[in-house]
Amino acid sequence: MTEVPLHVIHLNQDDPRKCTARAMESRGHAQLHHHPRQAPKRGILLNPQSGILQGPEDNTLLHRGGSIVALDCSWKSLDSAIREVSHHTRLGGRTLPVLLAANSVSWGKPGRLTTAEALCASVIISGRWEQGRRIIEPFAFGNEFLNLNSNPLEAYSNAKTNAELASMQWEFFDKPKSTND
Repeated sequence: MTEVPLHVIHLNQDDPRKCTARAMESRGHAQLHHHPRQAPKRGILLNPQSGILQGPEDNTLLHRGGSIVALDCSWKSLDSAIREVSHHTRLGGRTLPVLLAANSVSWGKPGRLTTAEALCASVIISGRWEQGRRIIEPFAFGNEFLNLNSNPLEAYSNAKTNAELASMQWEFFDKPKSTND
């Protein structure tokens, strides 16, 4: 299986010493762009607010050369960053299914992934385990991320439909309470 091209729209908002996107670029795992206009035109944008899960239904696009694009910005300015990126690209926004962060800042928090954790999970969900391992293993928290999420990642990568993937995440994690409960 061919590797998926990985790109990061890097908005330069975090501590450069802790930036996993820069480390990925230096290792040749991702290409950084400092403006959304520079991002690829075909692919998916990892967007925790999109409401559409990345899953098997995205694999055709990825098999045909589509890219996975992550947004590297501060969690505090996520809303404005998403608006800016959406204004300049036509990439389909996708949310990852629930996974636990292993990085030291957000350890154990569902969904609070670094750029490296998100891209690793995204390629694994698309069935590219070796690419995912190469991305995450150089980081101090890399093996911990794979260990914490081994069962969900295995299941997500084997899902046959996005609907199946959407329901299976609640087999591993507590479903959030709705505001109507």
